[in-house]
Amino acid sequence: MNPRFIMIGGFLGAGKTTTISRLAKHFQDSGLRVAIVTNDQATDLVDTNLLRSQGFDVGEVAGSCFCCNFNELTSTVERLSADQRPDVVIAEPVGSCTDLVATVIRPLQQIYNQPFDIAPYGVIVKPSHGLKILKKVAKGGFSPQAEYIFKKQLEEADFIILNRIDELSAEVVAELQALIQAHFPNVPLVQISATTGAGFDALADQLDQKGEYGTRMMEVDYDVYAEGEAELGWLNAQVELNSLEALDLDQFVLTLVQRIQSHLASESSEVAHLKAIGMADGKFVVVNAISSDTSATLSMPSGHNCLRAELVINARVAVAPESLTKTIERILLATSLEWKVEAAIRTLQSFRPGRPVPTHRLLTN
Repeated sequence: MNPRFIMIGGFLGAGKTTTISRLAKHFQDSGLRVAIVTNDQATDLVDTNLLRSQGFDVGEVAGSCFCCNFNELTSTVERLSADQRPDVVIAEPVGSCTDLVATVIRPLQQIYNQPFDIAPYGVIVKPSHGLKILKKVAKGGFSPQAEYIFKKQLEEADFIILNRIDELSAEVVAELQALIQAHFPNVPLVQISATTGAGFDALADQLDQKGEYGTRMMEVDYDVYAEGEAELGWLNAQVELNSLEALDLDQFVLTLVQRIQSHLASESSEVAHLKAIGMADGKFVVVNAISSDTSATLSMPSGHNCLRAELVINARVAVAPESLTKTIERILLATSLEWKVEAAIRTLQSFRPGRPVPTHRLLTN
């Protein structure tokens, strides 16, 4: 039996990692071997650290997206298969990428020499930005070019996943459902909460469908696509924390992310996704902020006090990377001084993504 290849797309902050984690556990509980491949424009990923902390077999394609580094994607899958061939491979693409059917799924079907059983391609809707973009709210946070990417991601989906329903009123869920169905008629829609597990039976059933998937034809203006990606400043940083007194890791990381988010909002710099993971003594805390006008959340508390910890920060914000770097460095310094913590930045990468240049782009099935 060929491995099942599942790719879960969606915009930055849509909840892909939490969804993938719950899916991986679902498949493991069914007795299947699962491998996960994460993806980012840079190294030091919160997502990779989080999934590995949960015991999953995770490979990382860093430095460019799946579509622009297709050979690294296939090499990573092969490395994960070296000891024991997985029954299911789950891939999490970069949240600012689109055109993934033509540049990832079809090349896997037509070029890669290891046959896969391709699952329907599901794309997650991020409610906070999705509501603004699909309602065409003026000044909804991002430029028309970035909104173009958001819509194109949904256009190529075999089915659409409305996530975070536990955070929304019934009226907002109904409004989003109507907007999605108006923009993308005849595309199946599944409503879930990746956090609580609501709707996951329907999601698993959708992914278990058999047939020819990854067949939607879509035109993409790569000039607009490139402009949309370049709107965002990206930052990945790895920080070592040392304290003379027991540090409440959860509250430190939450306070840090809240202050960064608040400062960015004060400058009208829209947050696409700001996330951090603190790691100490086998314990992990994760904090997420998915827009400028929604509160940062303690997604995974550690309940741990420590003297030493590792911190990874990933930020994707509509602001110049140089400004983003200065903001995060300044707030990290001020917060660590207040908490009497020594914070040493070990690595920091800050940039705008370059123009996407796919390894392969196949427009026919």
